[in-house]
Amino acid sequence: MRLGQLVVDVAPLRASRDFRFAFVARLVSLLGVGVTGVALAVQVFELTGSSLHVALVSLALGGPLLAGTLAGGVLADRLDRRRLVIWSRALAAAGFAGLGLNALLPEPDLWALYACAALIGLADGLSETALMAVTPALVGRERLAAAEALTSITTQLGTVAGPSLGGLLIAGPGLAACFGLTTLTTAATIVLFCRVRPLPPAQDEEAAERHPLRALADGARHALRNRLISGLILLDLSGTLFAMPYAVFPELVAGRFEGDAAVLGLLYSAPATGALLTVLTSGWVSGVRWPGHWLTGAVALWGLAMVCFGLSGELWLGLVFLAASGVGQVISEVLAGALLQGNTPDHLLGRVSSLWLAEATVGPAVGNLIAGGLARVSSPAGAVVAGGLACLAGVALLTVAVPELRRARPLTDPAPR
Repeated sequence: MRLGQLVVDVAPLRASRDFRFAFVARLVSLLGVGVTGVALAVQVFELTGSSLHVALVSLALGGPLLAGTLAGGVLADRLDRRRLVIWSRALAAAGFAGLGLNALLPEPDLWALYACAALIGLADGLSETALMAVTPALVGRERLAAAEALTSITTQLGTVAGPSLGGLLIAGPGLAACFGLTTLTTAATIVLFCRVRPLPPAQDEEAAERHPLRALADGARHALRNRLISGLILLDLSGTLFAMPYAVFPELVAGRFEGDAAVLGLLYSAPATGALLTVLTSGWVSGVRWPGHWLTGAVALWGLAMVCFGLSGELWLGLVFLAASGVGQVISEVLAGALLQGNTPDHLLGRVSSLWLAEATVGPAVGNLIAGGLARVSSPAGAVVAGGLACLAGVALLTVAVPELRRARPLTDPAPR
């Protein structure tokens, strides 16, 4: 394998001016969002002293996020997708600005945190769906895997660097500075997307006249009838539902490592570290001959790594397995995202993308509830092992039951008509 096949493929950035703007916009935006995620949790706890309120604010963001994702799918198939991104990010900027102004008050209002979190969640759902739907138009089908890898870089950098920067700002200028910075990064995102050309969806006059719920149902029917797409969604659900038991990490650390907060931070960051290192060396992904085989293998690696993590007793070994789970996660994310976008008609791409993103939102939340329940009747480590085994069982079942996954066309082949 040549060195050029190891380094992340930047061809989409070279070939598409509009994708360059979208890439930088997403990177800047996610860094700011990572900062605010930490600041919001800290402020809620300072005001209430309650972890329950921290969880409820996350729920206040997560519910509208899911609603915005599904609504964004319908809107992205009816409106100019660039305009939808711009207006949704403007809505998010209003939410971040509200958090900043509230933080400057002598006595910040808790209700304002809930309201702003809900507004930001709704805006994020709208914009994420539109962003996923525009990628094929920006880079072409032959570069979808490379574009997905580059997009994943922005996600991983935001996950790793954003919270770290937020911690520094909280310790220095304070919470208002965190929210102010995120407002500015969101404004920068809007400016960058104003430079992108208009991106209207393919016209489907009949669908445009349907009720939004019926239009969303059309997308769901297409996903169900297309066995490759339904297989992709179910395969990813095997990982997000069973192999992301991060909610049990604090109890696991309390039992094995005497509640060391530094160890807990390492456990949370290890998957993102493995994922980031992988996408930085992902130049080979675009040329894989059998993407379905690589995809099922990546999800199997994800599940197996979590089983090994649950069984490991040494910290360093556990971190290695968690990093390996991040490798499996990001390879599956890149390949599945590219296959889904490359095998969905443009006039349905917004709605199908919204279903994919909804699964990615709901899966980890429900999965953590399952893991927490299992930890109560067995142990945190037992919950992790059980989840990893369930993921492996899901992969095996889908590999047999959905042969379209195994037969998935190379990512550079012409799109089927």
